[in-house]
Amino acid sequence: MKRLGVLLSALLMLLLSGCAGVGSFENPQVNITSFALAPGSTGMAPRFDIGVQVVNPNRTALPLKGMTYQVDVEGNRILTGATPDLPRVPGYGTAEFVIQASPDLFGSARLLSELFSGQKDSLGYSFKARLDVGRFVPFIDVEETGRFGLTSQSP
Repeated sequence: MKRLGVLLSALLMLLLSGCAGVGSFENPQVNITSFALAPGSTGMAPRFDIGVQVVNPNRTALPLKGMTYQVDVEGNRILTGATPDLPRVPGYGTAEFVIQASPDLFGSARLLSELFSGQKDSLGYSFKARLDVGRFVPFIDVEETGRFGLTSQSP
């Protein structure tokens, strides 16, 4: 019985020491590096190739298992997609890869309707991604938001 108590105490200490290192984890940064119509993409629902760069600010590598993502413009979902088997992002390093996304017909139609019904100088956008790094680590949610202008500015 005494041996069981020592074993449980040692197991508890090991578990607590493992959790102590997790507190300093920083979310990776996800950057969009390119955006183009996918080669051979035809028909009613074209596919888009989106270049992505993941920057890992942590000392441990991120073994990416998969990713879901969406692009919203003015609150309307415009593009969505998911991809498995992404590259491993080294600690304090980057990885670049290309994902594919499909347009959301209804979200795109709502956005076009809003654009035609009023004059806007800029549009708000958000890129949301959920990274899966394995079964023992929770999902990592990343969101980038901003605005882009619709009018050209002359010097």
